[in-house]
Amino acid sequence: MPFVIDASIAACWVLPDERDPVAERAFARVVNDSVVAPALWWFELRNLMIVNERRGRLDVVMSTKALDLIDRLPVVIDNEADGDLLMTLARRRRLTVYDAAYLELALRKEIPLATLDRALAEAARAEGAALIESA
Repeated sequence: MPFVIDASIAACWVLPDERDPVAERAFARVVNDSVVAPALWWFELRNLMIVNERRGRLDVVMSTKALDLIDRLPVVIDNEADGDLLMTLARRRRLTVYDAAYLELALRKEIPLATLDRALAEAARAEGAALIESA
């Protein structure tokens, strides 16, 4: 079954000191399931690498390898957000528009969301969206 992935999950896949059972479960599903992300995911991942380079957690070589790994994953980028739903979710659940984009995608496609963001997960539950959770 396809699922939506957010940047917090991908971060666990590529940052050397990040591990989480939800991220591991999502990674195991990549082999057999389609993965979907909103267009902003591409930018969020690159920002994540730059921020971690600046903090000294990664160097340029590590960032380049991490992005290469992610770019080879079968993630489909969705560019067809429902702007009205996105804004409604952001307002009703007090989410950033960026986080609401992941929830909007999961609701619109009726597929589970994989996230480590607690506020986003809470909003997803409140909206009746399925989540990929640890076993």
